[in-house]
Amino acid sequence: MIRSILLVALLLPALAPAQDLAKATFAAGCFWCTEEAFDKVDGVVATVSGYMDGHLKEPTYPLVSTGGTGHTEAVEVTYDPRKVSYEKLLEAFWVNHDPTFLDRQFCDQGSQYRPGIFTHNAEQQRLAEASKLRWEKDKPFREKILTPIKPASEFWRAEEYHQNYYKKNPARYRFYVTGCGRYARLDELWGKFRGK
Repeated sequence: MIRSILLVALLLPALAPAQDLAKATFAAGCFWCTEEAFDKVDGVVATVSGYMDGHLKEPTYPLVSTGGTGHTEAVEVTYDPRKVSYEKLLEAFWVNHDPTFLDRQFCDQGSQYRPGIFTHNAEQQRLAEASKLRWEKDKPFREKILTPIKPASEFWRAEEYHQNYYKKNPARYRFYVTGCGRYARLDELWGKFRGK
């Protein structure tokens, strides 16, 4: 009995940090690119590509890619709030997508590429809406910001070959983002804010 109590006491410090982690979910077009953007943020522990905001249970990439399931490609971000704030994640989100389109991101067209902030609680909702208002005022482009903010629905993990695609297939990934004009458009839209 004493041995068991000691073992639990020793394990608790190792388990405690995981309990302090939080989740955020964003859609910014191709989930390969969204995953890469958030992996670069200090304090992000993990990113998972998947599907959200649709009407079909257990969606697959072939089904989602038709645009008929209602899902959008999204990334679930697990982060350590002691190292990075939700506000910082919102900053990374805004400058890594084109908020001037509803059903398109760069060369990818269709509702499955629509952007969005999917909030997990009232505080995230409040902070997301405040950040959108701020960018409406400070944005360096004329077009209106159309990116919606809504409560997160069920998140479905994408197939394994989509996870960390930019790491597993660096040459193909670079060809895709360059050919798609992603970074050129982001630099055109956000300018100096991209360097932060």
